[in-house]
Amino acid sequence: MPKNPSVRSRDLALLESLWRESIERYTLPNGLTVLLKPDHAAPVSSVQVWVKTGSIHEGSHLGAGLSHYLEHMLFKGTTRRAGREISATVQAHGGYINAYTTFDRTVYYIEVPSVHTAVAIDLLADAVLYSTLPAGEVAKEKEVILREIDMCLDDPDQRLSQALFETAYRTHPYRQPIIGHRDVFAACTREDLLSYYQARYVPNNLVVVIVGDIDVAATRAAIAQHFGPAPRVRLAPVLVPDESAQLSRRDQHLHEDVQVARAGLGWQIPGLAHPDTPALDLLSMVLGHGDSSLLWQAIREKSRLVHSIDAMSWSPGTSGLFYISFLADPDKRVPAEQAILRELARIAAKGISAAALAKAVRQAVTAEINMRKTMSGQASRLGAGEVVVGDINYTRQYFTRLFALTPASLQRVMRTYLVPERLTVVSSNPVAAAAATTGAAAKPTASLDFEEIKLPNGARLLLQPDAHLPNLHFRLAFAGGPVFEPAGRRGLNSLLATLLTKDTKRHSAEEVARQIEAVGGSFHEFAGNNSFGLSAEVLPGDADLALGLMADAILRPAFKPARLEVERESSLAALKESLDDVVTVGRKKLREKFFGAHPFAIETSGDEASLQAISVADLRALHARLVVAGNAVLAVSGDFDARKLAPKLKAFLTKLPKGKVPAATHALTVVPGDFTETQPRQQAIVFQAFPGPGMHAPDYTVSEVADELFSGMSSNLFERVREQKSLAYFVRSSRIVGQAHGMFYFYAGTSPERYEEVIAELNLEIERVRSGGVKPDELHRCQVRLKAGKRMGMQTNSARAMQAALNAVYGLPVNDWRDYDARVDAVTLADLQAFALRYFVGGQRVQLVVKP
Repeated sequence: MPKNPSVRSRDLALLESLWRESIERYTLPNGLTVLLKPDHAAPVSSVQVWVKTGSIHEGSHLGAGLSHYLEHMLFKGTTRRAGREISATVQAHGGYINAYTTFDRTVYYIEVPSVHTAVAIDLLADAVLYSTLPAGEVAKEKEVILREIDMCLDDPDQRLSQALFETAYRTHPYRQPIIGHRDVFAACTREDLLSYYQARYVPNNLVVVIVGDIDVAATRAAIAQHFGPAPRVRLAPVLVPDESAQLSRRDQHLHEDVQVARAGLGWQIPGLAHPDTPALDLLSMVLGHGDSSLLWQAIREKSRLVHSIDAMSWSPGTSGLFYISFLADPDKRVPAEQAILRELARIAAKGISAAALAKAVRQAVTAEINMRKTMSGQASRLGAGEVVVGDINYTRQYFTRLFALTPASLQRVMRTYLVPERLTVVSSNPVAAAAATTGAAAKPTASLDFEEIKLPNGARLLLQPDAHLPNLHFRLAFAGGPVFEPAGRRGLNSLLATLLTKDTKRHSAEEVARQIEAVGGSFHEFAGNNSFGLSAEVLPGDADLALGLMADAILRPAFKPARLEVERESSLAALKESLDDVVTVGRKKLREKFFGAHPFAIETSGDEASLQAISVADLRALHARLVVAGNAVLAVSGDFDARKLAPKLKAFLTKLPKGKVPAATHALTVVPGDFTETQPRQQAIVFQAFPGPGMHAPDYTVSEVADELFSGMSSNLFERVREQKSLAYFVRSSRIVGQAHGMFYFYAGTSPERYEEVIAELNLEIERVRSGGVKPDELHRCQVRLKAGKRMGMQTNSARAMQAALNAVYGLPVNDWRDYDARVDAVTLADLQAFALRYFVGGQRVQLVVKP
């Protein structure tokens, strides 16, 4: 067996408890399928409509992206509602609405406070079954999607993905991009779209999935009321051709304007329902999931040929791909590919250890549990079972097969599928490199409060027991960020956090990764503008391991010079990779112009000169300065017994060095101006930045409301710029917030010919708010959205622990969620106008346009 019996039994017991949860499946007379799952862990519900049609079902319009086009159009108006009314109604009830399209399905969903579940059902039924596809909206949305296609063409990862699919598949529709080919999409008419809509969006081709704190009888009644009247319609089958067997290796190598090399090796494999799928999934975990995986250790750590490498088994429908991807310096791309193939041959011959298999099994168990953290995740799991596999209980059969696997099973599928004649290799390379390339009872809602314990040495412990899911999260946070970094050492804090998860004086980085991944857990760093730290997440029985790894990392870091070089190279590669995204490039330039001499001028990942200059001594000095008891907060949320775990947590925190960290102060002087940055891209990005409040400012909550006012599908800015004028694919505001200073900025992606129009629209919207033009219903929408977003953002143990820990680090109330609603509701129209008059002043604006 892959694991010892006690561990296997424990994992089976965890899964069995989830499988026993009540799921109601039934079919309406018109053929519509319904899945209902009550979950009272949070006052939230996820209402999803799965349409069993995607890009592979477009028939004579294959490659046009009609499925994706319809996804955009279904919120543009129905026989009962005007277009904006749909998103406005969702936001008025504190909900979030969105949709996505894949090869084989299109999914529309609303996340909403559960008291408004019936509203979400009504809206989705109306949109999916009774959309009118107004001609004007069809034309405007076509322009928006053309901008989105241009964005994809600007994204090297998207280009590489398309190269993989069009090379690996010769006959299957997977070779066509979901969004469509630009020319084919541009030729589509409203009649094409309407015909596809009428043929595929019929009740007998829909699945409604609802999970949350619902009244089942009331929910059934609402579904019958809103979905039931639509008649069953003749549904013609769509022929999806099978892929012919691949007989020899295939290659496609792109040479383009990129900084680093990206590459992938793919092999054709069978689909999700095939008996070999569990073995292929585990094989991908063993080979390339986590820092202790075989390929990570062999190719990154030992051979130093790549900056990152991972593996995945993608197996939808009847055909899939086993894919190994990596990021490397251009001159190492070919050697890395060769080394990967040699390593795979060695593993296929030698076999896989029982320990590696056991680790992968635990990762699969953990992943299955993690899918159920949120109502949305649970609904997605049920929808996939029904639509993709055809069985909502398929996970039970899947894990039955998975637990029966042996190392020989993985060796067999490796020899069967990862063979030369099934291989496709794709890569994206800098142009200069071209010559070198070749039935459970309802559980009570858990308390959201953390108990705060202050230790004598100044460290703080925050505890929130919650047994509704067998999951446990640790979050250790410290005040940090660029304001604590010496000049010329930007990125030091981020690099410090990374190295804390690697070698210690007791364990090598590989041993650390192997221990946490062996139990299906995670152990990661985080670093931001104002803080840094570590997180660990495990099943409840592995709490001691997680705490031990965290304590070892904090108290006994090794800071090995060789490790510093490896992670420095990886950080530099990530910087180069970020330069391939035009929005990221623009945001970096905006920070430089806006913040000037302030440490926030450079992103937390640093810049090339600083990263090159960082030494082990720098790391040790910053660690000694910041990792002290008075600067430490440890938050723990999940399934644990506080009486047993708290003494262990306190014992760790008491070992931290004594000390406090004085607040770091840096003046901010904004030099206004208008700037232009030229980049070889298809699109233009417009930025406008203004000073904003820090997190302790009295008007910080007003800034949250203002940010919401300018963002979202129902905002006036979005409505004018995208919906009415089709000037941009995206337009919104955002913030960079420090404890004392901040930046409030607007940005939009548009065509190079129309960026001046977008600037004019931004100026008009800013002036509207400055002149008091915000309407009461706009303010109410923002308040409802923010309050609902706070609740939805606290569904997971990790999110709650992160929020509580950072509140403590920043000197805010640990349980500030309690009065969050009151603070948001206290914001008035006059407050918004005063905020705009104070901050959105032309004399302190920094404007940047990035264009071809």
